[in-house]
Formats: sequence, structure tokens, C-alpha cells
Amino acid sequence: MTVTNPLIRLSGVVAGYAGRPVLDGVDLELKPGERMVLLGANGAGKSTLLHVITGFLPVRAGTIEAFGSPRRTEADFRAVRIRAGLVFQDADDQLFCPTVIEDVAFGPINLGQSRDEARETAHATLRSLELGHLADRVTHRLSGGEKRLVSIAAVLAMQPEVLLLDEPTVGLDPDAYARLGDILVALPQAMIIVAHDAHFMARLATTALLLKDGRGHRGTVHQHAHHHSHAHVHFEHEVSGETTIGFGTPRA
Repeated sequence: MTVTNPLIRLSGVVAGYAGRPVLDGVDLELKPGERMVLLGANGAGKSTLLHVITGFLPVRAGTIEAFGSPRRTEADFRAVRIRAGLVFQDADDQLFCPTVIEDVAFGPINLGQSRDEARETAHATLRSLELGHLADRVTHRLSGGEKRLVSIAAVLAMQPEVLLLDEPTVGLDPDAYARLGDILVALPQAMIIVAHDAHFMARLATTALLLKDGRGHRGTVHQHAHHHSHAHVHFEHEVSGETTIGFGTPRA
């Protein structure tokens, strides 16, 4: 039997802000090909967890391993951020160049590609996502949905092994929402997705982690066909027994 090593592993992670712990002993494992949704109430630490993985927030205790190596220093996490692309909740925090093609080429240039090579990478990435028509657009004049898709293109142009998506459906119109779902389903990368949208999670999730009271509870996703298609996530708790969270998407 082949054993697949996790791409990312957190053990007993404690982290927070201004002396207040938000994560208080969180464990997490993400394996190749998994699409993990992070569940939990507002303030439970979902965005915090993504910032811990990428080193933007230091941990007070616990260990972080990514891509087979322990990660402790800023230099360690710079290497992680190349291989694990974070798509911020607000696309305006990620897009800052005058045009779309410059934004998407920015990452490849920082990875050492020449300007011409980076522009070709950017064009190829946009074409692969059926966004080539946006290449010469002024970034700040895009719609919210277009900015979201371009921010994902900017991350994918760096060819990451893992995608970390923080509330990717926020502010999307129906067309952009459907397009984003199509794009993510077709991608081979492992993902950790913060989302509250039940339909979106039901389409994408292969596994789940519930953040509650500072701890992480691993869930198993099961698809059940009723009059609708429902994805149920089962969480095992040491004290309270099994918890089930359901989210579903109508099936025609």
C-alpha cells in the first residue's frame, strides 16, 4: 500500500493576536489532491490558519511542516509561499499593477523569469482559465468577480502545488461564481478553502476541518443522493461524540 506524505502538516499549533489565542492546539494534514474546506463560526480562526501556514502570523507553540521540511524562519516561509499560493479574501489586497497582464506576470518575474518569459506565462495562464480577453484591461476597472478570477490567475501563474483560498466566492455575481467553481474543480492542486457557501463547498470538498474553541476537528465528507445531492461532513469529537454538518446543492 502506498503511503502519501502530507504536503502540509500542523501539530499542536497555538497562534493569535494581542495576547489572545485564536488557535489553541490545532492539528491539520493536507495530502496531494485533497480539497479541504475550513468550517467554523466568524472569528474561529479560519483566515488565521491560512496566515499561519504561509508564515504571515508566527506561532507561539506547535510545529509546521510543509513540503517535507519543518518551517520556522522567514526564509523557510518564503519558500512555502512560492509553493502554496494564498488568494486573499479581498482581491484589491492582491492586485496592484496597472494592467491585468502585469499583475499576472509579477509572480513569475519574482521567480526569476525574464520579462518576456513572464508575460508569456501570464498570457498562457489567462488563456487556460478563459480569461485571455482581460489581459490588457486596467485592473482597478474590473468588476469584483473579474478581480477575483484574475487574483487566482496571478497565483496560478507561479505554478503552486497548493492553493489557499480565503472566502473566494465573496461578492461574486452568478456568472463569476459559476466560472470560479468550474475553474477550481478542474485544477489538480490540493486546496484549503475558507468558505461559508454551502453549494460551493458541496461541489468542491473532499475533506473538511471544523475550527471550534481553538481546536481543529477533522471531518469526512460523504455524498448522499436524496431528492437533492447533499454533502454531509462527519466530525468525531472525543467528548461529545459525532457531529454532522450538512450542506447541499440541488440536483436537476
